[in-house]
Amino acid sequence: MGREIPKDVIRKKKIKLIVKFSSLFAGIAVVIFLLVSYMKASIEERAITLSEVEEGMLEVSVSTSGKVVPAFEEIINSLINSRIVEVYCQGGDSVDVGTPILRLDLQSTETEYKKLLDEQEMRTYQLEQWKAKTRTQLSEMGMKIDIAEMKLDRMRVELRNEQYLDSLGAGTTDKVREAQLSYNVAQMELEQQKQQYENEKLVAEAEQKVKELEFDIFRKSPAEMKRTFEDAQIRSPRKAILTYINNQIGRQVGQGVQLAIISDLSHFKLEGEISDNYADRVRAGSRVIVRLGSDQLEGIISSMTPLSSNGVISFSVQLTENNHPRLRSGLKTDLYIMHAVKDHVLRIRDGPYYIGPSTYELFVVEGKELVKRKVVLGDSNFEHVEVVSGLNPCDRVVVSDMADYRNKTKLKLK
Repeated sequence: MGREIPKDVIRKKKIKLIVKFSSLFAGIAVVIFLLVSYMKASIEERAITLSEVEEGMLEVSVSTSGKVVPAFEEIINSLINSRIVEVYCQGGDSVDVGTPILRLDLQSTETEYKKLLDEQEMRTYQLEQWKAKTRTQLSEMGMKIDIAEMKLDRMRVELRNEQYLDSLGAGTTDKVREAQLSYNVAQMELEQQKQQYENEKLVAEAEQKVKELEFDIFRKSPAEMKRTFEDAQIRSPRKAILTYINNQIGRQVGQGVQLAIISDLSHFKLEGEISDNYADRVRAGSRVIVRLGSDQLEGIISSMTPLSSNGVISFSVQLTENNHPRLRSGLKTDLYIMHAVKDHVLRIRDGPYYIGPSTYELFVVEGKELVKRKVVLGDSNFEHVEVVSGLNPCDRVVVSDMADYRNKTKLKLK
């Protein structure tokens, strides 16, 4: 029968095992830590992007985004209250000048137009009737003046006869006075009639101008109605692509309701927005660089809104090559608006490290190592960033993403 092992012995054996395994695990942990540290403390040169510090010109820009839109786009609205009767085209169809797009119900408009034509004809007859009546009245007044002049001539002869007889003693002074008075009265009446004739003539001329002006104003109504009637027969105003059409046959449409949109999808422009904080840097005529993937286009700001809306300013960009094959309506793009030029500055390539003028910690090549250095960066454009301080010409700087090594001050370059 065996002896019982003392508890002290058992406890000592357990302690020895625990210490042995603990030391083993600690050693393994140290090895792993050193291995990981070694792996993290080095990097292959082919895994990073380096930029050499160089001196040159920097065309300063502000960046924003934009959207490609057709260079020409026309919205066709209904000019009358009507309903859609027929649709001749569908969205995406190519249309030429005068191509019928859809037809509205124009019966009521045509009836109104014919009614206006009838009223215009009636007003024409009324105007001619008034002119004839006025000519007749003036003619009668002219005739009365002619008769009054003949009467005055006769009275002049009678007055001379009475004066002659009175000089011979065959007449009387009273008859001479009576003839003289009749002559003077007739002369005054004639002057009055002439003055009345001139006044009536002036009044008639003025009234005729008023009536003719009223007629011309009214005549514009059927002309406008005719133009509306013709335009209500919806046709394409130019060669383009039909990008939208209201094809709900039978639907009532009010005046001003959108019926169709035609766009020129062979030429494009860009619409952009930028914070009003950059209002002093963005102006009409500013040069713009447009990035389309690996392609780069140039343009200028052709127009911009004079006022800020919700903190942003809208603008349009006219492209030098507005028919580039990569341009598509609705495509989002990066825009770089040039607003200043700096000569003889130190610069490095732009990259994901740069978020604006500030102080950065960048890795710089020193022999076989990458050493973290504090660098002050200034303005930028779509290609380069200005170096204010911290770097020298010909220094090589890492411009790729180094977020995984933010806690390292040195890295071994392999």
